[in-house]
Amino acid sequence: MSSDNLGLTATVSMALGGMIGGGIYAVLGVVAQVSMYATWFGFVAAGVVAICAGYSFNVLNSVGDQRGGSVSFVQEFVGNSTLAGMVGWSLLFGYVGSIAMYAFAFAEFTLGFEALPHEVAGLPLRPVVSVLALALFVGLNVAGARATGSAETLLVAAKVGILVAFGIWGLAYLGPVSGRAIQFGTDQLAGVTPVVAAAISFVAFQGWQLLFYDQERIENPTDTIRKAVYVSIPVAVAIYVLVAIVTTNLAPEAIQQRPHVALADAASTMLGYFGLGSLGFLVVSVSAVFSTGSAINATLFSAGHFAKQLVAGDLLPDQIADADADGVPTRALLVLGGITAAFTAWGSLGAITSFASLAFIVVFGATSLLAFRERDREAINPVPPLIGAVGGFAFAPVM
Repeated sequence: MSSDNLGLTATVSMALGGMIGGGIYAVLGVVAQVSMYATWFGFVAAGVVAICAGYSFNVLNSVGDQRGGSVSFVQEFVGNSTLAGMVGWSLLFGYVGSIAMYAFAFAEFTLGFEALPHEVAGLPLRPVVSVLALALFVGLNVAGARATGSAETLLVAAKVGILVAFGIWGLAYLGPVSGRAIQFGTDQLAGVTPVVAAAISFVAFQGWQLLFYDQERIENPTDTIRKAVYVSIPVAVAIYVLVAIVTTNLAPEAIQQRPHVALADAASTMLGYFGLGSLGFLVVSVSAVFSTGSAINATLFSAGHFAKQLVAGDLLPDQIADADADGVPTRALLVLGGITAAFTAWGSLGAITSFASLAFIVVFGATSLLAFRERDREAINPVPPLIGAVGGFAFAPVM
């Protein structure tokens, strides 16, 4: 095993970066518009299904002979190439939706600064900025730019640090400082809106499964990925819940009027106590631009690599990618970038988020069902896969 392979810390950082990197900035406003003060519960429910799906991925990865995630699991345990291809296509479109979502949020936070216009000659700039961001990161991936394990760890630590500081000071501001009573939306928990919120937010919990497609770079991959999944998902849930409670309580008007940048407005409100409202907005907005840009770059790389694997397995047409290319095929990056540009230019953030979430709900639910089907194996506890399957297929209809 090469000394350059990633250990547990870097692997956890990759998983967290895939979830925290762009998910909270892109998804929070959309989910909060649905469930407002009960948004935190939507993240908890989605997190429970995600960690049960994570268990299913881990056990199938450990008992099977193939390595490579849900497509490989279907090929090995079901032996149906058509079904494996359907899973592969669903995942690929899920990645396209995720990248489009990140590009949309990237533009929203970029144009959130007062110095920048929102339109020129009647032409809205949001789609233009989103497409330009995609073009930039497609170019970087074609050039082979990607963060190393150490750089990824430092970047994720910075992003997590900003969000945790935001959450902790936000709770202090809501309680002792401002004297506001914190609302948790408990009266909504008996209704359907938290379930809808959980379904829409599901895309924010998909980053960990990218580890299964990158196992050759990870030291002791089966054990390391298993630990990384069980660490990263609860940490992501905790951060999402903390940020959701603070944002919905501090910026309820912004969620209705400017949901895409509500988190930055909440930061402005609480740092306004020190006369630093503009600084709070700046720090969170810069973090959001950087995080969503990083998420575009990383997900493009993973999606291009995944498309190459599908072509090699005869699950995608050869025209999409060169299966013999070194690294990520340029053709795959251009195809994915073009499709994503159309999504992010003409779609709404809510529609894009729902589309991506539905793709991952179906794949994660199906993988959990597959693990439950293999429950007679000694290594598999049937309860988590059952929860993952039921949860996934309960979320799908409400989309």
